[in-house]
Amino acid sequence: MPGRLVVFEGGEGAGKTTQLERLALRLGRHGAQVRALREPGGTPVGDEIRALLLRPGAQIPPRTEALLFMASRAALMQEQVRPALARGEIVLLDRFFLSTYAYQVGGRGLPEDEVRHANAFATGGLVPDVTVLLTVPAELGLSRAARRGAADRMEQAERAFHDRVEAAFARFADPAWQAAHSECGPIVAVPADGSVEGVEERVWQVVAAACPEVQG
Repeated sequence: MPGRLVVFEGGEGAGKTTQLERLALRLGRHGAQVRALREPGGTPVGDEIRALLLRPGAQIPPRTEALLFMASRAALMQEQVRPALARGEIVLLDRFFLSTYAYQVGGRGLPEDEVRHANAFATGGLVPDVTVLLTVPAELGLSRAARRGAADRMEQAERAFHDRVEAAFARFADPAWQAAHSECGPIVAVPADGSVEGVEERVWQVVAAACPEVQG
């Protein structure tokens, strides 16, 4: 049986990592083989790129930033994601190219068409089975992120940047936007407020609907 690619997306402090970890445990209890990965990172070169991109104070122009994310993504696809899918595993990915569309196109103002072409090159056209888009107001998400400790370079961006990112993620839940961006696959918005357990149940319903075999 071919593997599945389930992506978690959302702004800072949306709870992606927490919910991905909880889903991984739940899928494991159902007997699934799960591989949890994150972007940027997940490979030797990706981890180096992650350290550079998130280093507080690093001066990285927007186009350079986007291409660094793409380079990490290309390595992750080749070294981790595609081999895991070929083995029939469920890959849970903390961020994918919707983040590039939100942060580099929506937030930084880069041309969408150019970013889409670069992303297709980096991913080899891989389409997620489902993207769980955790939605939370930017103000709440940033306050959650602040409680984790010192802010990284992306979190330190000005509030207007994060507002643009939030607006971009909101557009991605629109069926018309999804129809015009078939490379993204199905995207389901999941409210990320409330209890961790409540959000987990919402996420499970989305994933179970997209990948019904996980309940077997």
